[in-house]
Amino acid sequence: MKKLLLASVVSATFAVPAFAADQADVVVVGAGGAGLSAAVTAHNLGKKVIVLEKMTMLGGNTNRAAGGLNAAETKHQEKNGIKDSIETHFNDTMKGGKYLNNPDLVHKLTDNAKYSVDFINDLGGDLTDVGMMAGATNKRTHRPTGGGFVGANVVATLAKASKDKDIDVRTSANVQKLLIKDGKVTGVQYKDKAGKLRTVNAKAVVIATGGFGANQAMLVKINPKLKGFGTTNHPGATGDGIKLGENAGASTVDLEQVQTHPTVVPNNGEMITEAVRGNGAILINQEGKRFINELQTRDVVSAAELQQTGRVGYLVFDNSVRRSLKAIETYIKKKLVTEGATLDELAKKLNINADNLKATIDQYAKFQAAKKDDAFGRADMPRPLTQGPWYAVQVTPAVHHTMGGLRINSEAQVLNKEGNVIPGLFAAGEVTGGVHGANRLGGNAMADIVTFGRIAGRNAALHPTEVIVSRGQNPKDAETATAEGK
Repeated sequence: MKKLLLASVVSATFAVPAFAADQADVVVVGAGGAGLSAAVTAHNLGKKVIVLEKMTMLGGNTNRAAGGLNAAETKHQEKNGIKDSIETHFNDTMKGGKYLNNPDLVHKLTDNAKYSVDFINDLGGDLTDVGMMAGATNKRTHRPTGGGFVGANVVATLAKASKDKDIDVRTSANVQKLLIKDGKVTGVQYKDKAGKLRTVNAKAVVIATGGFGANQAMLVKINPKLKGFGTTNHPGATGDGIKLGENAGASTVDLEQVQTHPTVVPNNGEMITEAVRGNGAILINQEGKRFINELQTRDVVSAAELQQTGRVGYLVFDNSVRRSLKAIETYIKKKLVTEGATLDELAKKLNINADNLKATIDQYAKFQAAKKDDAFGRADMPRPLTQGPWYAVQVTPAVHHTMGGLRINSEAQVLNKEGNVIPGLFAAGEVTGGVHGANRLGGNAMADIVTFGRIAGRNAALHPTEVIVSRGQNPKDAETATAEGK
């Protein structure tokens, strides 16, 4: 079943057992993409898993992910004649992160991302279309057929798998603290939907609660310049998992590294996927002129937008781009898009200079035909933007991703302030730091949450209190494959 409706699974009722004397092999805190990937993986290894999610529905920020999942050397790239390599993905990620990234974590990510694509597809998901995202040398962003939203598909896939496997998933379950005995994490305490404090004892805990992009106080404390910024994050992204880890002695890394996304609708918080630019759209300012290479990294494009009149830009594209990307139809239905049968009509509706807009589009078409952007050096220009009608979306930067969080090693084990493993404690996804450095590339978050979610789930199941020496690149190694019955 390739296409899954998010609403049909995220609000599904899971069978919840009695609360008395709860015991599990693995407790997963957070039911977004990372948490559910960990839960499914640990369950497949024959372990009893309990998932605790503080919100009333599953998915977290993964629900809002639009672009795709980056992976190199996949069967889908090969099928489409795309030449790419894991080494190039690694180099792009390090460069995008300004080389602040932890190379061991980046190697783990890029070595294993292709297996994450297979993991989701094997569960019935649809990561078969491959597109381009900013900061990437090659097309490696795997997404649903036609370029649909990736997050909804992945959450629906993982939620259905969790339900089909009868994994114990509890919503409105707000974890208050980690239980520790003799230096090892042995479970959690949480408040249920009635506000009653409950305990779950476990051999290992996986923290997968996401970042703190919706916690304005925490953001401003770290960087006062972020005061008043909007956010693309869901309301539950408040940094709870970071606090849980710190209270248990965990170290943090890169907390000051906060990414803004450059294409967010002002006063709305709706993020316009980077795939719109990747499929050919350009950015213009209030004067009707381009001002940036649209495929620069998010921090560079965001900074350039803030220098424009009104601190906004306009994402402009034509009908050929619209036809190339299914996600655009959602923005049109939400009335976020301005349409003009001609460029003059579009300019009038936007109250920008029509002559400048027409000159900009004409110049861009010439650059595209010559395969050389003499103005800003954009390398990938898939379409000349000459097929009316034309469309525009006003955009501005907003807080999008927090690159910092709990410090982990390449086996997703949480480290203390001395750099030692905290036995029984694992973490994955945006709650962790070190993977993305100073700036995350679009498409790498989905790769991060599924890849490290699987690694955390595997290691929490098989080696809950050991210091793990990496046994190979693929999370589905011989030991895991045997345990999964493959």
